[in-house]
Amino acid sequence: MKKLLIILSLIVLAMGPVTTFAADKAGIPEYTVEGLKLVPDTKDIALVWAEPGANLAQYKRINLVEPVVAFKKNWRKDQNRSSAVRVTAHDMDRIKAEVGKLFVEVFTEELTAGGYSLTTERAEDVLTVKPAILDLDVKAPDTHSASRGGSFVTSAGSMTLYLELYDSETNDLLAKALDPTADRESSLHQYQSGAANRQAAKRMMKPWAEALRKGLDKAREASPEE
Repeated sequence: MKKLLIILSLIVLAMGPVTTFAADKAGIPEYTVEGLKLVPDTKDIALVWAEPGANLAQYKRINLVEPVVAFKKNWRKDQNRSSAVRVTAHDMDRIKAEVGKLFVEVFTEELTAGGYSLTTERAEDVLTVKPAILDLDVKAPDTHSASRGGSFVTSAGSMTLYLELYDSETNDLLAKALDPTADRESSLHQYQSGAANRQAAKRMMKPWAEALRKGLDKAREASPEE
């Protein structure tokens, strides 16, 4: 798992900010090592690679795996350098668990509302979704300290989604996606509490859930059942 996170982090660092590689894919590999091909002109997600000829129309149920969550490099060190309240390893573990739980909640809500049920079963109509949240940067982390209930920041932070889609029966990798996002930036410093962090994270995650649901819907519309 640690090796996977290192590899994914290097991918993100190499590609730079979303505004850079979303607008210009000239330096992005056309094929992955698994043979997935870069999908041109993606709108909702910055980068998508898919198996040539892959069709998601058959998938009506989703096996949503709990995401791996990794902070931005040196995040804790930077936080402790700029704040009087120390962020501990326990704080980091708790925040990662909360982010992972929230991710599952957001995706479950969007997918079930769209008519897709969640399952852990392996079957021909089940799509396995394996996500990871990389480069998590929480600008005002809630350390549960009695002396600090929040901080004044211009943005709640940022994170990057890495997603893999598999056929649950064959374990065939059908597609992968990469999409950095950041909370809206304010011209003024605003108070950011733990509850506000949660709402900001939901704002960042919801478009990802919508993109997956729309992708599944589009595939089924293009291949109506007989």
